[in-house]
Amino acid sequence: MIDVGIITGSGIYDLPGDRESRVVENRFGKAEVSIFRAGPWTVGSISRHQKNHQHLPHTIPHQANLMALKQLGARAVLATTVVGAVDQGVRLGRPVLFDDLFFPTNLLPNGAECTIFTEPGDPARGHLIWDEPFAPRLRRKLELATEDLGLETTVGGVYGHTNGPRFESRAEIRWLGTAGVTAVSQTCGPESVLAGELELPYALVGFPVNYATGISHSRMEELDVLLALSTEVFPRVVLRTVEMLEEEDLTFDHGYIYRVEGGVGLRKD
Repeated sequence: MIDVGIITGSGIYDLPGDRESRVVENRFGKAEVSIFRAGPWTVGSISRHQKNHQHLPHTIPHQANLMALKQLGARAVLATTVVGAVDQGVRLGRPVLFDDLFFPTNLLPNGAECTIFTEPGDPARGHLIWDEPFAPRLRRKLELATEDLGLETTVGGVYGHTNGPRFESRAEIRWLGTAGVTAVSQTCGPESVLAGELELPYALVGFPVNYATGISHSRMEELDVLLALSTEVFPRVVLRTVEMLEEEDLTFDHGYIYRVEGGVGLRKD
């Protein structure tokens, strides 16, 4: 039914325009998907936190969400997240198009392993091997879309994931900083991994709304202003990106699944 999936974060519970709402069920749970047209493509959009911010980061059903988009036929996913800047050189309010991931625990919020491959003997099971976690073609289209909209953007950066829902301590932010993390939030590590296992190109745009603990002091009033600004900027960016997508952008060509059906060394291509 759809070509492209969009997953939106804090403050974006609906995208503009006419849409059809569907509840998609799978073995991981349910996901509410809004379906609409953007340019030549049919889009399925999921509000990560759902209306009224029902889900804090630790209750988001990541597996159900990504599986629902795959079930509906999505061939690529664009995602948004507000972030805290770990790199003091990051300018607040300037979107970041991430090109690397720091998510060493590889755990879902409930402590389970972050994977689609939960069933022993599943013939699709395997190991995700990336060139990079975020799709370069999609990132380039995000870059072109922001240029078209006249937005200054930071291209490249390491997205750091922590589970939350509490914010990170100064010591934890120093740890992220030593790993080269550019900005951090509590939602998109699992999404990028699960999308990869489903062989869905996935790209992530972040919007820095504050500096992480111990980096620089951020006033609550400024945070409120930037959060409101993110809800204006993100829909424009992702919808313009979708309109600019070409068929070749919907290809998972930056990694692969090393499948082990039949045993290691006995694979048949």
